[in-house]
Amino acid sequence: MSDTPYTGNEPAGWRGKLAGAALLAAIGAVVWFGVAALGTRAGLWSWQTGLETLTLQFGPPMVWAVIGLSLAAGIAALAKAPRKRPFMMAMAALLVSGLTMGRLAAHEGQMDRLPPLHDIQTDWADPIAPSDALVTEREATGAQNAIEDDPLISAEADARWPGLSGRRVAEVQEEAEFVPGEQKSPRATPYPKLAPLIAPGTPEEGYAAALAAVEARGWTIVLAEPEAGRIEATETSFWYGFKDDILIRVLPDDAGVRIDVRSVSRVGLSDLGVNAKRVRNLLDELEVRLNKGQAG
Repeated sequence: MSDTPYTGNEPAGWRGKLAGAALLAAIGAVVWFGVAALGTRAGLWSWQTGLETLTLQFGPPMVWAVIGLSLAAGIAALAKAPRKRPFMMAMAALLVSGLTMGRLAAHEGQMDRLPPLHDIQTDWADPIAPSDALVTEREATGAQNAIEDDPLISAEADARWPGLSGRRVAEVQEEAEFVPGEQKSPRATPYPKLAPLIAPGTPEEGYAAALAAVEARGWTIVLAEPEAGRIEATETSFWYGFKDDILIRVLPDDAGVRIDVRSVSRVGLSDLGVNAKRVRNLLDELEVRLNKGQAG
C-alpha cells in the first residue's frame, strides 16, 4: 500500500479529461465572442457578420452546448473518487459559460425592452442638422442610417418591434423617457429625460465647456465652429468598432446659454440606449462645468 496521502487532486482519467475539455470549451467561447467583436472593429468582416451572425446567431447554441458539456463533466466527476479536481474544473466551466449566457440573455432582454431608436436629441422641434463634412464622413464609412429632420421608425423594425414602424422617432423617444415625479421608478421607462441645457454663462463659455468635454472623452472631432456654436464629433466603440456621431449646438439664451445635443448611430435599428445615455451624461457634465465656472 502506498504511503502517499490521498488529497482528492489526483488525476481522474477520462473524467478529468472531460472536465478539462469543458473548461477549455468555456474559455474558447469567450474568445470566440472577443474575436467576433474585435475582428469587426479591425475590418476583417462586416458588422452584420460579427454581431448578427457570429455573436447572436452562432453564439447562443455554442454556449448552450458548453453548458451541457460542463454539467455532464460535473456529474461524471461526482460518480467516484477522485472527485475534487474534475469537479472543480467542471464547475469553473459551468460558471464561465453561465456568465456568458447571462450576458447574451441580458442583451436580448435589453433589445426587447428598448424601442428601435438610434437617433436621439434634446429638441426635435428644432433638430440639429449635420454639416456637409459629417455627411461626407458618414457616406465614406457606409453609414446606413440617414440623419433626417423628422425620421420615422424603419419598416425593418416590425420583425422585432411590431406596430412601431412608420412612427415618428420624436414621439417614440418622448414616450420612452423617464420623467421624475411622473413615474415611480426610472425602470418603468427605458430612457432618461432629455431637454436642452439652459445654464448660466455666455455662448463662448458654453462652447468652450462643450469642446473641453468632447476632447476629454477622446472623441474624434469632425467640425468645430466657435463662431456658429457648432461641434460635431464621432465616438468609436471598443467592441465591434461601431461609430456614433454627436452634434452639439450652442446658442445664447435669456438665462445665459442654451446647449442642444444630438447623438446618432451610423448603423443598426436599435442602439440599446447608448445614444440617450451619452447625451444625458454629456449634458450633466456641461451643467457642472458651467455652474462651476460661474461659481469660480
